[in-house]
Amino acid sequence: MSTQETVQAEAGTEVHKRLLIDGQLVTTEQTFPSFNPATGELVGYAPDAGVAEAETAIEAARRAFDTTTWSTDVEFRIKCLDQLHQALLDNAEELRELTIAEVGAPRLLTYGNQLDAPINIVRYYADLLRKYPLTEDLGEVEIRGQKHRRWIEREAAGVVAAIVAYNYPTQLALAKLAPSLAAGCTIVLKGAPDTPLVTQALGEIIANHTDIPAGVVNILSSTQVSTGEIMTTHPDVDVVTFTGSTVVGRKIMAAASESLKRVFLELGGKSALIVLDDADIPTTAQFAAFSICSHAGQGCALTTRLLVPREKHDEIVAAVGAMMSNVPFGDPSDPKIYMGPVINEKSREKIDGMVKRAVEAGATLVTGGEKVDPGFFYKPTLLANVDPDSEIAQEEVFGPVLAVIPFDDDDDAVRIANNSIYGLSGGVLSADEERATAIGRRIRTGTFSINGGNYFTPEVPFGGYKQSGIGREMGVAGLHEFQQIKSFAAVVK
Repeated sequence: MSTQETVQAEAGTEVHKRLLIDGQLVTTEQTFPSFNPATGELVGYAPDAGVAEAETAIEAARRAFDTTTWSTDVEFRIKCLDQLHQALLDNAEELRELTIAEVGAPRLLTYGNQLDAPINIVRYYADLLRKYPLTEDLGEVEIRGQKHRRWIEREAAGVVAAIVAYNYPTQLALAKLAPSLAAGCTIVLKGAPDTPLVTQALGEIIANHTDIPAGVVNILSSTQVSTGEIMTTHPDVDVVTFTGSTVVGRKIMAAASESLKRVFLELGGKSALIVLDDADIPTTAQFAAFSICSHAGQGCALTTRLLVPREKHDEIVAAVGAMMSNVPFGDPSDPKIYMGPVINEKSREKIDGMVKRAVEAGATLVTGGEKVDPGFFYKPTLLANVDPDSEIAQEEVFGPVLAVIPFDDDDDAVRIANNSIYGLSGGVLSADEERATAIGRRIRTGTFSINGGNYFTPEVPFGGYKQSGIGREMGVAGLHEFQQIKSFAAVVK
């Protein structure tokens, strides 16, 4: 990305990006606009890739996998990952300004999970590849008088089709790119239509600053459903990975099933934060309020249900409500702002509708529940006395809305927390870590935080139970998603 483009992003004038296909940066006849969710102003235009571009990208990825040494040359892959890591560091400030403008992410958040932390994912997989054994000796066994030596080798799974969501576009892209490249796969990655420019900027960095061969990485942007469909059904695709809603995840899994592609999915969540009766209330209020307001509640793993002891419900609600009322929100380019806008007006309307229906169903609106213009802001919103079976307690809102649900005892809290089709994350607050850990072990989720513990780092596997997904991103488990195991046996002479 050029300095000129960064200035344009800051000023609100047009930024133009290109697709990365078969090592070339290309445009298309059709483009589509991307808007700043904090102002509604145009940020720039992205190429609108159709089926033809997707097929060309898949063909390039297939050719690069089948006819080059990319999948077998470990040292070269390490070199390229090192280059990508350095290039991301070198271009971090340009990416930061574009992320603030296009994603609506507060500047503060770009120093964490929106940008700086994801760059470390590339470093992690480069270092893992240096030490990770791709072969495993299973020893010898005697069968019918002969000795046989057995071992396994981990190989690249093949061509990957990756589709990412809008909320953390750099993190989601690098969590798929880095392990797939480390494994020796080739990849076609499609960014979200709401945040295409940030994802296409990654393609330009790869093309201009790394030795990654043509066809190994292809990056698309598109508004066309058919583009995603061909990525999930094309016979030359071996692995499909998707981050987004559970509704779309189900469709992708069904589409990929026709050719029995490997599929792993990181989907929705309705995570519960359980406050035990010995928890510190001021700490609870701060943690609950600032968690739900992180990136305006647009995080699948955020704890959107607050489960509290019934006898302390009103006291905790008052404390959390006061804290949420004071969360600074507004212009995401301001370093003092904690919460920015939601992504677009459609999302804001959905959030507002769910809040209104929750109040009609009997929940108490404590604070928030209002749109704020210009842009797509929604005030931090707290709902109390929420029915655990109601829409607001069961459906993903993807906005800064926290539902407080009372419980009677520890068993009741566990029952309510597990009363969900989702199982992505959760947390517990307690003065007794042993008690809190025991609660955590009973919750059916893929990740769990005890007293504010942060699991979201490159070496920790991330994923869900139930309808929150299949498989794991990051960590060694994330590498395994892009590998096949081949078993060998040889007669010992």
